[in-house]
Amino acid sequence: MKRIIEYRRLLNITPDTDLTVLKSTYRNLIKEWHPDKFVGDEERKAEAEHKSKTIIEAYHFLVSIAPETQAFNLEAYTATTNSSNIDDYSYKGQTLKITFQDGSIYEYFGVPKSIYNKFCSSSTVLRFARRHIFFNYTYRNVSKQAA
Repeated sequence: MKRIIEYRRLLNITPDTDLTVLKSTYRNLIKEWHPDKFVGDEERKAEAEHKSKTIIEAYHFLVSIAPETQAFNLEAYTATTNSSNIDDYSYKGQTLKITFQDGSIYEYFGVPKSIYNKFCSSSTVLRFARRHIFFNYTYRNVSKQAA
């Protein structure tokens, strides 16, 4: 959740900002912080390179968790969560990362430590995840490995 809040603050957007506004905000910030604008001032150019990389990372991350993106990918996500078993999982700072046997990897944000502990101690982690995690937390597809 911390990363989501920081990225939204960086791009100066709210949780209910749609993709078109996000895209225009991103483009305006990139124009403002493009390194080529700072020819001759190496210190400002280095700062602009760092800032533009951060802006690009924030934009791609926020697009991946946007409701429009999730709605577009809902069918594939539902197929994965309903038909594929959990292969591996890890937890760090309220972010639960689940790897499915079909190669899909999803991150779930804002998962409390208590829910993670119940998930780990559940006799059927997949059933617990279906009931308490998959559609209850903000998620994003990290990758899908080639089968």
